[in-house]
Amino acid sequence: MSFVKPLTHASKPKRFKACILALIVTTALAACGGEKQGPGGAAGQTPPPPTVSVFTVEPGTVAITNELPGRLEASRTAQVRARVAGIVLKRLFTEGSYVKAGQPLFQIDNAPYLAQLDTAKAQLATAEANLAKANADVARYAPLVAEGAISKQEYDAAIAQQRLGRAQVQAAKAAIKTAQINVNYAYVTAPISGHISKASVTEGALVGQGDATILATIQQTSALYVNLTQATGDIIKLRQAMANGEISMIDGNPEVTILLEDGSEYPLKGRLLFTDVTVDQDTGQMSLRAEVPNPDNLLLPGMYVRVKVPQAEIANATLVPQQAVTRGSQADIVLIANADGSFAPRPVKISRSQGSYWVVTDGLKPGDKIIVDGMAVVGMTQAKKVQTQPWKDPSKAATATTTPQAAPASAPAQSSAPVAASQAAAS
Repeated sequence: MSFVKPLTHASKPKRFKACILALIVTTALAACGGEKQGPGGAAGQTPPPPTVSVFTVEPGTVAITNELPGRLEASRTAQVRARVAGIVLKRLFTEGSYVKAGQPLFQIDNAPYLAQLDTAKAQLATAEANLAKANADVARYAPLVAEGAISKQEYDAAIAQQRLGRAQVQAAKAAIKTAQINVNYAYVTAPISGHISKASVTEGALVGQGDATILATIQQTSALYVNLTQATGDIIKLRQAMANGEISMIDGNPEVTILLEDGSEYPLKGRLLFTDVTVDQDTGQMSLRAEVPNPDNLLLPGMYVRVKVPQAEIANATLVPQQAVTRGSQADIVLIANADGSFAPRPVKISRSQGSYWVVTDGLKPGDKIIVDGMAVVGMTQAKKVQTQPWKDPSKAATATTTPQAAPASAPAQSSAPVAASQAAAS
């Protein structure tokens, strides 16, 4: 018995529709296979040369920069001390605030010093009274000694008393000045302007007894010092290279770049102040100091930073990205892209490294295009010529941009035809 259902008129349209769909799929697949016959994505077309990134040579004076560790330090620091002994009555500032020079910070009990001032004033009044009597005696004895009414000895004694009275007046005035100073010192003022720390004492504390008590610390942070250290071996190498005529030292106070703890650059440039001429016997390092402006107080004293310090220069040199150089025991090689699209190796002379660059002093000419990236594709395709595009340093670019390769013109047809056919079959 046969279970095959005979073809009816109702099933003919469905079978015809399926045949049409199969024909569409076959045609699309044939078109895809036909486009792959050509080596360049289309029959009879030659693929374009691969694109490489090139670095254009521009020789000039290259600064030799060393990256040194350092600590930030306030440009001016003053310890607020009690200059007279007494009990602290009041704290007159807000801890951590900005204070101005001469601003009162603490009030010390000044009652004993006011009493000393009154005593000095009384002593001055006594001295002035004694001087007035001595002056009167001298004025009265002067005509009498001329007439012989009194002895010369009595007149000389009156003159001595007059001079003693004048000295006593001067001493009393000095005592008043000292007492007034002590009264003023009872109000402890800021010696400099800057940010003040927390108070070291509280109200009721006895200060100034014996050693001068530190009450607080003021730091000026509008400009900061950076104390740097550098190994003596590095400095010796620089001086030997200078003696050989390879480099020239930078004179004066060059600008320096501050690197924060996260590796970012501080937006304002600093300036090198001096390099010490002695070596630390414990560490074998030399000290340097730079100054950096800090108007917004972004930097704080005590922070750890790294500083790029230009110390020497090499004339007629080029900074070349390190990935563009193949280093060998016989020679260091770069690949030069020519104007006709060809490329060829060329030996170069490397002086030293500078960050992610080599300092090349020989083997390159102005305008040479050094291949940096893209040679992996050239090796895979075994291409004889290349296209060039400018190389961008990823560390200096604000955002990394990637140019995608254009898809072949037939790609949309290859992908859309089978999808359309399957959707039609499902319906």
